[in-house]
Amino acid sequence: MMKYENIKNPNELEFAVFCIENVAKKLGADAARVYLAFTEKSDILYGYIVPEYEVLHTQSREYIVDDILDVMKERGVEV
Repeated sequence: MMKYENIKNPNELEFAVFCIENVAKKLGADAARVYLAFTEKSDILYGYIVPEYEVLHTQSREYIVDDILDVMKERGVEV
């Protein structure tokens, strides 16, 4: 069962923005389109990035971006 969490503090918000911007950069896409893919086309933001914040934010930028790209691929999410 997927866990859904709202953003609880400024650190999580900053991390969510970091993830969106860096995935957008890696894909050569607009950050607004990545946000829509993570929220309206999927549950990646509130069902993966936010609940996994404690683990993910300790990793490197490259690891985080690649991990999120893997989740997108597994879930068939495109920007």
